[in-house]
Order: sequence, then C-alpha cells, then structure tokens
Amino acid sequence: MDNASPKTDKNTETDGPDNAAWAFGAPALLVFLWSTGFVGAKWGLPYAEPFTFVAIRFAIAAALLSVFAIAAGAVWPRTWAELRQTIIVGILLHGIYLTAVFVAIHQGAPAWTASLLTGIHPPLTALLAGPFLKERVTGRQWVGFMMGLCGVSLVVWQGDQALAIPPLGLAVLGFGLLALSTGTLYQKRHGGSQDLRSGQAIQQMAALAVVLPCALLFETGDVQWTGDFIFALAWLTGPLSIGMFSLLYIMIRRGAASKVVGLYFLVPPVVAIETYFLFGESMTGQQLVGMVLAAAGVALVTWTRR
Repeated sequence: MDNASPKTDKNTETDGPDNAAWAFGAPALLVFLWSTGFVGAKWGLPYAEPFTFVAIRFAIAAALLSVFAIAAGAVWPRTWAELRQTIIVGILLHGIYLTAVFVAIHQGAPAWTASLLTGIHPPLTALLAGPFLKERVTGRQWVGFMMGLCGVSLVVWQGDQALAIPPLGLAVLGFGLLALSTGTLYQKRHGGSQDLRSGQAIQQMAALAVVLPCALLFETGDVQWTGDFIFALAWLTGPLSIGMFSLLYIMIRRGAASKVVGLYFLVPPVVAIETYFLFGESMTGQQLVGMVLAAAGVALVTWTRR
C-alpha cells in the first residue's frame, strides 16, 4: 500500500496468473464488500442514531489507521495542497456519502433504495469523467451503462413501495450520490501519489470532523451496545472503512475511473440476494432478470480489447 508511481498506472495490463486473479478477484471482492455496507447499516441502526453511528465508526477507523501508518513508517502529506486534497476526498466519500446512506435508511428509505444510489453512480461519473479526467467513454461503455441502469431499476423497483421514500431520505440520497461521484473522480485525479495508509487515516479524521458536530447538535448520543450493534460496527469499520476503500483506491489507480465505477451496477443485485437470506425478503422473476441485465452491462463497461 505504498505510494503509487506514475509507472504503476501504465503497467497493469500484463498477462499471467497473478494478473488474471486480480482482474477477477478484486472486482468480485469490491462488489461484495460494498453491498454489505447497506446490510450493515440496516443491521446496526436500530441501536444508534445515524450521525452517532458513523462518528464512532470514523473515530475507530482513524485511530487504527493512524497507529498502523505510524508503525509502518508511512509518508504523511508534506504540503498544504496534499493535505487539502486528502481532506476533500475524506469529506466527500466518507463524511457525506457514507453518512447520507445511514441517514436515508434511518429516515425510512429501504436498503434497496439506498443501493440504487450506487447504481445511478456510474453514468453520472462517466459524464463527469470526460471534462474532469479527460477520459474517453466509448459507445460500447455507454450501452453498458444504460443496460446496467435498467437492470438495477428492475432489481430495486418494488411497485408502489418505490413511492414510499421519505422526501428527506430521497434528498439525502441525491446529495450522497453527487458526493460519491465527485469524490471518486477527485481521488483519481489527485490521489495517485498518495500513501494509502496515512491518506486514509487523514480521510477518516476529516469525515469525523464533519459528522461529530452533527451528532452532538442533533442527536441524543444514546447507543445500545448489543451484540448485533457491535458486530455491525466492527464489520463496517474494519473490512469496509479500511479494507474496501483501500481496494477501491488501488483499483482506481490501476484502471480508468469510468470502468471501476461500472462495477457498482452489481451492488444492488447482490444486496437483494443478501437481504433475501438475512431478512427474508423474497426475490421475484423481475429481479432475477435485472441481475442478468446488470451483469451484462458491467461486462460491456469493463471489457478491454487486447
């Protein structure tokens, strides 16, 4: 997890077993980890208010990452410009996006609605990637984006239930969507030389600085330290806040941002499967068709001609 040099981004298309394992394993792991974030939020929110929940999560992750970065001798930002860029990414991806998901679910938005935010994320990011990163999005990729979006809609659309989203929850999800897309692009543009160990520690601190005042001002701070809450907190803090975002940043460095976010089309279908087994929510034939369509869309977005 050391600094990525410019050469790293150019030498990621080599053939071989290691590259093949990375090409399949990294996207599959990212989709799985990302999907469990929505399940973990639903699992733990009955025991803590949203701002309080994420504040505890960010505080623990910041402490763990800081200790690890110091022990490993990680390089910390040397200039204000480097520090500012890291703080901005932390506020966008952690402080705003992750908190928005928790607030929306707490306000009554179903987990599948929150996962739809992730499904809309790829087309928006692709639209912004052109002027922001000078990336060229091909016609094939646009077809894949549209297929993926249609597949996501089939998975999450639940008839009349789709209209039962509280206005505040819908507005929060929209704000989180914008933060997710801009944060991804900003990380791609400015985070290539950043040490992921120290950088993520700073990002968690920045997110905590944004969320903690909201928890103190608008919430009671009451937490029920049940086994379910501790499990949800541990999972969301370790494998997700630390592991998942490390994997995401590495994948962004190794590939175009528009291709990486295309994988997010698979998140809502996976959430549907997880909620079926964990919460007894049934899957319909419509959802199964949507899963296949979303997978086909991801294939078109991420496929690279050799």
